[in-house]
Amino acid sequence: MPFLAISRHEWEKNRGKTLVTIKKKFRFPLFVKPATLGSSVGMTRVHNAAELPAAMDLAAEFALKIIVERAIRGREIEVAVLGNAEPKAAVPGEIIPHREFYDYQAKYLESGTRLEIPAKLDKKQAAKFQDYAVRAFLAIECTGMARVDFFLERGTGKIYLNEVNTIPGFTSISMYPKMWEATGLPYTELISRLIELAIEQHAEKARTKYSIELPAGAGGALEG
Repeated sequence: MPFLAISRHEWEKNRGKTLVTIKKKFRFPLFVKPATLGSSVGMTRVHNAAELPAAMDLAAEFALKIIVERAIRGREIEVAVLGNAEPKAAVPGEIIPHREFYDYQAKYLESGTRLEIPAKLDKKQAAKFQDYAVRAFLAIECTGMARVDFFLERGTGKIYLNEVNTIPGFTSISMYPKMWEATGLPYTELISRLIELAIEQHAEKARTKYSIELPAGAGGALEG
C-alpha cells in the first residue's frame, strides 16, 4: 500500500514542504499515524487537506516517525497462528467496527463493534488468508503465537497485510482465542498448547551453541 514515512524532526522543521509532498503523492482520504504505537492511538482518518496539519501534529505527539498511507474501502480480516517451525492457522475472523474505522474508542471504550467468526469468506478466500498468515509468521521468525491482520479491499478483492501482532489480546473473549475455539481448540487446550510450544522452543535454544569449546590443553598462546 502506498505510504510515506516522515520523521517528527522533518515535519516540525519543514511543515509546508511536507504538506506539499503528501498532497502530491496521495488523494484523500488518507490515514496518518505514529509509526511505533498500537491500539490506533494517535491515528486519524484525514478526509481533506484542511485536516492534515492537525493529524500530523497528533501523530507527532506519540512517535519520532509518522506514517502517512492511502486509505482503502476494506474489510478487516484477522487470522490466529499457532506453532513454532510448523505453524497452523485458525479460521479467519472479521472485525466490523461501528465507527468510521477501528479506532481506540471502538476497540476499548464503546461496545458497538461486532466480531464475526468465522468471517464470511468463500473457501478459496479463507484458505488464501490462512496461507498468507502462516507465511508472514514464518517470514519474521515468530514462535508460539501471533495474530496476523489483513485488509480485504472492497471492489478489487486485493489483500493487504496490515500487521503481525506478536502479543495479541488473550482474554477468553479476545479474537485470538475465539478464532481457535471456532477452529476446534478450546481456551484451556490453547493455553496448554502454548506451554508445550514454549518448552519446545526453549529446548531448541538450549541445544544451540554460542561459543567454540577448545580441546583440553589447546589454550596456549598463539604463535606469531
